[in-house]
Amino acid sequence: MLLIGDGDRVTVGTPTVDGARVVATSRGEGKGEKIIVFKYKSKVRYRRKTGHRQLHTSLTIDKIIEPVAKEA
Repeated sequence: MLLIGDGDRVTVGTPTVDGARVVATSRGEGKGEKIIVFKYKSKVRYRRKTGHRQLHTSLTIDKIIEPVAKEA
C-alpha cells in the first residue's frame, strides 16, 4: 500500500505503509483480447502466425485496513 487517504487524514508510505492490508473478493477469471504474433523472414519463405490470450483475475476491493498505531 503506497498511500492511505480518509478525508482529512493521509498516510504516505516510504515506499509502502507498513502493516496496511487490503481485503478483496475474487470476481472470477477470464482471458484478455487476442494478440496476434506474426514472424516473418524475407527471401526464405518463413512465416509463423500464432495468437495469445493473457489470463487475468478480476478483483473487488472490499476494505482497506489501516495499520494499528504502536504504543510506546
